Amino acid sequence: MKRLIISIVFALAAAAALAQPMGGGFPAFANFFGPRVDTVRIWPDGAPNAYEFQAPANQDPARSIAKNYTEALMEVYPARNPNGQCIIMCPGGGYSMLSLSHEARNFKDWFNARGITYCVLLYRMPRGHHDVPLSDISEAIRIMRGRTDLGITSVGVIGTSAGGHVASTIATHYTDAVTRPDFQILIYPVITMDPSFTHKGSLDGLLGENPSQELIDLYSNEKHVTPDTPPAFILLASDDFLVPPANSLRYYEALLANKVSATMFIMPSGGHGFGWNDTTVFKNDWTSALDTWLNYVVN
Repeated sequence: MKRLIISIVFALAAAAALAQPMGGGFPAFANFFGPRVDTVRIWPDGAPNAYEFQAPANQDPARSIAKNYTEALMEVYPARNPNGQCIIMCPGGGYSMLSLSHEARNFKDWFNARGITYCVLLYRMPRGHHDVPLSDISEAIRIMRGRTDLGITSVGVIGTSAGGHVASTIATHYTDAVTRPDFQILIYPVITMDPSFTHKGSLDGLLGENPSQELIDLYSNEKHVTPDTPPAFILLASDDFLVPPANSLRYYEALLANKVSATMFIMPSGGHGFGWNDTTVFKNDWTSALDTWLNYVVN
């Protein structure tokens, strides 16, 4: 009997594999066990700003190796019952790494359940090459707008921490109608590069050591809000110990000054980096507020 059951399971998995398109390295039958995922190369013909990073010479010689920053990837999780919306997550990590679990992939089921195609952008670390994350998210939006097979009619961005800086950068520095996000969701975001209230690690990772004032101003996104900046939902905790709440507050003020629709949800506690974890008693409150916002502001 046990052998019969195992045989049936594998037969069904094989049938699902034949029925589903391959997803760039992930098993085609992944949808049989859970949400389908496609892995997309952002720059299949090579990134226009690819570079090689040489680790500092004072590091352990075994670790002081060159690494090529040529590849950005995007995981696409289509909703089973799509409503036309797509959102691209930019994970946090201080522009030195990507926090891919509770600050990225763990959000997918919640968005998918609401008919939203959910994407996780594995953007390249800038290592002082400030244009790299912006180019990756710009191209990711272009790609998803072209996914007619998923019925996408609007594309938004979401980011946590330094990923919030990536998301707010494309929201304020887009170059055309295609790369302009339709909405932005920022979770305890880094917004500014102003040394007086930025996150120092993100500043160093994006702009390198001793950046010019011109570069600091360019990536201080609160200074680049216009009436055409997309509507925003901002989430943070007032006791954030790592990214000063002033980042979110000044961005919110700039949005209001430009008459951009903006919603801000501030929890009295929660700190920094809570992501999708159940580490705050206010999770049901902010997810409910976000759900309402998506229904009445984005739709």
